[in-house]
Amino acid sequence: MAMFDDGKDAGALRTIGEVSEALGIKPHILRYWEDQFPSLKPLKRAGGRRLYRPEDVAAIERIDSLVNREGYTLKGAKAALKAVQDPRGEADHQAANANAEIPQDLLPRLRAMRAELAALLAA
Repeated sequence: MAMFDDGKDAGALRTIGEVSEALGIKPHILRYWEDQFPSLKPLKRAGGRRLYRPEDVAAIERIDSLVNREGYTLKGAKAALKAVQDPRGEADHQAANANAEIPQDLLPRLRAMRAELAALLAA
């Protein structure tokens, strides 16, 4: 969970500026993520002022982790978050993937690609 050094209670509502500063995510990105992730719905006050609840901040941290640290696309991050919210959908997805044929040489091919990419990056 984000560490806020603003003297407010841990459960207090935070402005977009406070969340942006604490998490190092620009406000325009936070607003964009609100459009992309239906689960991210901060309260809006008069004039459209956003107030983020602790659960909103936790969702932002998870999205940031998926997109900026784990390499998910926004579409992939949405699917990952949806799977957490609806585990039955994830089970259906896993069952469908279990039936797909996986080439026997896939793992060695992936390792070779990773080695080739590492060599290119090192050059």
